Amino acid sequence: MITVIIPALNEEKTVASVVKLAVNTPGVTEVIVVDDKSLDNTVEEAKKAGATVITSTKLGKGASMKDGVLCAGNDVLVFLDADITTYPEDVITILAGPLLNDKADFCKSYFSRQAGRVTELVAKPLLSILYPDFPAFIQPLSGMIAGRKSLLRKLDFEEGYGVDIGILIDMYQSGARIQEICIGHIENKMQPLEQLGKMSREVAAVILKKSKNSGENNYETLEHIQLIREQMEFAIRERSRNLRKVAIFDMDNTLLRASFIHTAANEFGFKKELLDIQTTQSNPFIRTKQIARLLKGRDFSELIRLADAIPVTTYTEQIIRTLKENGFFVGLVSDSYDCITNHFKNKYGFDFSLGNELEFSKSVATGEVKIPSFYLSHEQSACTHEYCKTHALTHICKRFEVPLSDTLAIGDSENDICIIKKAGIGVSFCSGITLLDAVADFIIKEPDFELLLPIIE
Repeated sequence: MITVIIPALNEEKTVASVVKLAVNTPGVTEVIVVDDKSLDNTVEEAKKAGATVITSTKLGKGASMKDGVLCAGNDVLVFLDADITTYPEDVITILAGPLLNDKADFCKSYFSRQAGRVTELVAKPLLSILYPDFPAFIQPLSGMIAGRKSLLRKLDFEEGYGVDIGILIDMYQSGARIQEICIGHIENKMQPLEQLGKMSREVAAVILKKSKNSGENNYETLEHIQLIREQMEFAIRERSRNLRKVAIFDMDNTLLRASFIHTAANEFGFKKELLDIQTTQSNPFIRTKQIARLLKGRDFSELIRLADAIPVTTYTEQIIRTLKENGFFVGLVSDSYDCITNHFKNKYGFDFSLGNELEFSKSVATGEVKIPSFYLSHEQSACTHEYCKTHALTHICKRFEVPLSDTLAIGDSENDICIIKKAGIGVSFCSGITLLDAVADFIIKEPDFELLLPIIE
């Protein structure tokens, strides 16, 4: 008998299809979705599809996997990702087969798509150095696996992106019988650029941590790895010096043809309250906190539907694509909320987004908001304002190792004056603010991003 475990976080669109696949597989008697405190309808969709849903005791895939192992009623466990809809119908049978036939204790999947960038550039080279006898797995970071509960329950599941490689190394070091099995063609999400650094660090850290008993884990080996890394970084910096740039768009009245909070005020009936706050409260911190209270009780889906109803500026997708082709990292920096900016980041393919962090409890806004520190003055600040988008710009420049002179900022409001002035190129976009037009390098009065082309090409 087989238990299928599906860790999930905000996968309402795909989790049901994965659950149904598991429920309909012969030999599967239990399907457990381990919810990582999703803000959408993941739990409801999983239950309707036939899964037992438990809430993870701690945020993160590793904790979710361990919780699933401990709750499973069978010894043969299969783990599937919740965000993939292209699994072959027999994927569970393929993964569990060697365990049911007593030919393996642990099965690692691979599929007919090129391994990811972190696999090829980080995991495989490190494994070959620190574990010379380690089997040459095609996709050692794959998350679709099968294993015996009796073995998996003994493991310490790592946090973050290192969990899958950690399980594989632990199984190898325990002497378990391991097979790598092709499960066919699968399309999964490529990690966005901003996540690759975090993923690389966490995968490398786990490989190094697990190698403490390896004969190759010594100061000389680590020194060689460090030397190679430094030389690679130098070569990459030299090669990319003329390629890396940053383009930042404001969201309200720039990407969108209206303000999100004013649209919400019209929809939810708090126009007077919003006007009172904006006309009487000059402190940006207090103003931001007070405005957030107006959204208390609104659920996540309401806010997303409202945002999607606001028209976007003409030529949005094309200008993002063109900017990327010209070496730009493209992002949103907004005084609005990160749940909205992240939605548009995913929808239109921005590389990053920054916004104030609206808090939710069970997918419902609490009325509380966190103002991230990157909006506040810091050592690398290019201006003296206490709270400013320019601080966020310097934060982004540091992250992508781009000088301020190689940045492009596009905005329309009074809050954009400083960032437009400090950026390498500042564009006043459909603004009615005279001072913003005065400090901008370029002024565009028509709501059409195609008019940016002469500036960037």
